[in-house]
Amino acid sequence: MTNPVFPRSADAARGATATGGTAQSTPVGDLPEWNLADLYAGLDAPELKRDLERAEREALAFSDKWKGKLPVAATNGELGKAVVAFEALEELLGRIMAYASLTYAGETADPVKAKFYGDMQQRLTDISSHLLFFTLELNRLEDEAMEQALAADETLARYRPWIADLRKEKPYQLEDRIEQLFHEKSLTGRGAFNRLFDETMTGLRFSVDGEELPLEPTLNLLQDHDRMKREAGFRALANTFAANLPTFTLITNTLAKDKEISDRWRGFEDIADSRHLANRVEREVVDALTQAVRDAYPRISHRYYALKAKWLGLDRLEAWDRNAPLPDSSQATIGWQQAKETVLSAYAEFSPEMAEIARQFFDKSWIDAPARPGKAPGAFAHPTVPSAHPYVLLNYMGKPRDVMTLAHELGHGVHQVLAGEQGALMAQTPLTLAETASVFGEMLTFRSMLDRTTDRRERKAMLAQKAEDMINTVIRQIAFYCFERKVHTERRSGELTAEQIGELWMSVQGESLGPAIRLPEGYETFWVYIPHFIHSPFYVYAYAFGDCLVNSLYAVYQDAESGFQAKYFDMLRAGGTKHHSELLAPFGLDASDPAFWSKGLAVIEGIIDELEAMDS
Repeated sequence: MTNPVFPRSADAARGATATGGTAQSTPVGDLPEWNLADLYAGLDAPELKRDLERAEREALAFSDKWKGKLPVAATNGELGKAVVAFEALEELLGRIMAYASLTYAGETADPVKAKFYGDMQQRLTDISSHLLFFTLELNRLEDEAMEQALAADETLARYRPWIADLRKEKPYQLEDRIEQLFHEKSLTGRGAFNRLFDETMTGLRFSVDGEELPLEPTLNLLQDHDRMKREAGFRALANTFAANLPTFTLITNTLAKDKEISDRWRGFEDIADSRHLANRVEREVVDALTQAVRDAYPRISHRYYALKAKWLGLDRLEAWDRNAPLPDSSQATIGWQQAKETVLSAYAEFSPEMAEIARQFFDKSWIDAPARPGKAPGAFAHPTVPSAHPYVLLNYMGKPRDVMTLAHELGHGVHQVLAGEQGALMAQTPLTLAETASVFGEMLTFRSMLDRTTDRRERKAMLAQKAEDMINTVIRQIAFYCFERKVHTERRSGELTAEQIGELWMSVQGESLGPAIRLPEGYETFWVYIPHFIHSPFYVYAYAFGDCLVNSLYAVYQDAESGFQAKYFDMLRAGGTKHHSELLAPFGLDASDPAFWSKGLAVIEGIIDELEAMDS
């Protein structure tokens, strides 16, 4: 079933309704709320009830028709029909779950919508348990039998990439009844603790100058020009996080142990191997990326933050100064209309087709932008299902980073629209490549804005902002990955206390941020609000992968005389049908070459070089 793309960054009113599409008036202009009616008209829509009943009926019929009969189907040319029927059911279940997920994300504090989300999870888990046998039995077919079936069955041959990916999981597949137990208990295990995290985080309030704020506005204070406001936001975050440490420590310990049990039963050697498998990327490639980034800490983040301390007139930055704007940067709020025009014009300069796809998100109410109490924090693009279209969630407050987040999530959205033609089984791209289009969209927007800037101070502010965004995307995310590795490794020896987790957090943060930033008391709790650690362990390296990849890809684009856009769109349309080596080959790029990562990191170093030169 289709799941949301998890929030890009958590670092960084009226609830949305299924038939919304209205605009909420705010200081940054009228912000759109999404219209989910393209999925279902409401929680009690007759079409939703009909589809649930149909899904249950067809799943049972599918099981009766195909369970235990795939070896025969492989020899008589029927296996392709079975895969087509399976894909149709996955599409139907994905539509229902996408609607439930988006409804819940819009108002996680609404008990009616929380119950609806939980009920849909349970119902769909029960229905999909009747389909679980299919991929397990496909993988038990001998290689020779599968090859013969693929050669003889034209319908089946279309799904060769999906089958090849599926068979990579064969060594880690368990006996059917154990797989079914894992599947059904996920609802009361991992899924329950995911939901506990979401609802707890949404319900937190942070006391700032007598006002009780939710997470997003409080985090937003860390980007304020007023240093006292930044510190107040930091203190409020630290106090509330500390008060809730027992809950988040329990969630982290439980999910780490849950993953260890699953990995041990399946036979994964390394704690991140299951993520690498899901991403269709080799451990050696991720290790090379991680080492290259860690080696670059002194040349990039340490050097940049020393520069920033000087710009702010400080001997050292405090933790709340890390994302502070420069003293002479613009304090103007960027209105929604301006943000929209900025991103769409940058996309259009690269490709009119890209801009037209992105424009649909605005014109057809596929975006939910207001920062409402009870709404999920961060931002994401949800692909839903190929028969519908993606949706984007933002918490837009008019900061420059919010414009970049809009560009980022629309990049995901364009990618998801283009990949949709591959169908429900092959449209989704591994996380490492899923971040390519989003980061490329950011780069297009940044370069377009920079090229139009003639004021030297404004250019410096923009370059500094981009350097920080890249550091947050590459350096910070690899530090997150190293933190996760430490937590999951230590958890294998027993439960971790909040103090132990905090010590691990401080060690990786100190290493990555460097001596120019002081990490005061309270910062040891800031691991608690990162949703990726909970929802999708080891997801975070995908951001660094995507950023370094895009840096190299953009260099190819700048040097290309023609044809780049067509190759780029071919890459996006491929969805999950090709390995990263196949997708990057037309651009002359190879992620398995350690030098590849150095090229991507050199782009960040070059921006810092230019900033240093502007000071001389």
